[in-house]
Amino acid sequence: MEFIMLALGIVLLVKGADWFVGGAAALARHLRIPAIVIGLTIVALGTSLPELAVSLTAAVRGSNAIALGNVLGSNIVNLLVVVGLSALIRPMKVERSMMKRDYSVSVLLLAVLLFFQADFLFGREMVLSRLDGLILLGILGIYMVQTVTNALKSRPSADNLDRTHGIWWNMALCVCGSVAIVSGGQLVVNGATEIARSFGLSETLIGLTIVAVGTSLPELVTSVVAAKKGESEIALGNVMGSNIMNVGFILGLSSLISPIRVEMVSVYDALILLAVSLWFFVPLYREQRVSRGTGLVMLLAYGVYTGYILVR
Repeated sequence: MEFIMLALGIVLLVKGADWFVGGAAALARHLRIPAIVIGLTIVALGTSLPELAVSLTAAVRGSNAIALGNVLGSNIVNLLVVVGLSALIRPMKVERSMMKRDYSVSVLLLAVLLFFQADFLFGREMVLSRLDGLILLGILGIYMVQTVTNALKSRPSADNLDRTHGIWWNMALCVCGSVAIVSGGQLVVNGATEIARSFGLSETLIGLTIVAVGTSLPELVTSVVAAKKGESEIALGNVMGSNIMNVGFILGLSSLISPIRVEMVSVYDALILLAVSLWFFVPLYREQRVSRGTGLVMLLAYGVYTGYILVR
């Protein structure tokens, strides 16, 4: 029964995110919001809604190990699996402006998160406090304001807008998508928690594997489709935006609702994610592309990481 609950929850998460992203993107076009803002904000937030639903539900119920493990695990999946698989399908061009702005902000948020997690170095209890959450949300807020401000300088003309469906239809898609995402998030948390208990596994392990991969499916589908169409900026922008949202918005809001107790394994996972992000920064910035070879290395790195978390 727990596995059926988990599977149904993941289906609702993916379908709900699909409805939300489609409706929200169409609404943005009606309101003449630039494509870059859609990719880095609406699409990124939409594909991060499964992580948001799972993490907030876990935070409210006190299952904070799932909330933190889900975000770290999803970001690792996004960077290594989503980008890696997309690059295998078609090598992707990387804009240096994206590396300087979005990738750098993603690394900055990881470094700040790791600092907040390292309370043991100062002899304090390891916890993400409400103040930590406010700081993460503040960094995200500054990033979003700068992104939107810069992008609004070049709004598309009204003549190029797609008005296939009306505003009310797209609003309905957003509402239905949100309901499906919240419901799916509750099913995933319930199913994952019961599975963890029945097999004697930790909630952190479940959050880093089954839940992380399941809630990263919207990013995977979006980026793979974009890569097939040659829209590398959308594929990479979706991953970068989602990773930024996951740490800045989801963890920030989750810890603001209920302080998150940090396990030592989560510190290791944050270190791994930061190390991997720095490892790929230089070649991506220098070559301005993600080659098939780099994509294969990313997938192999995720295989090694999966082996590590299973062994530990």
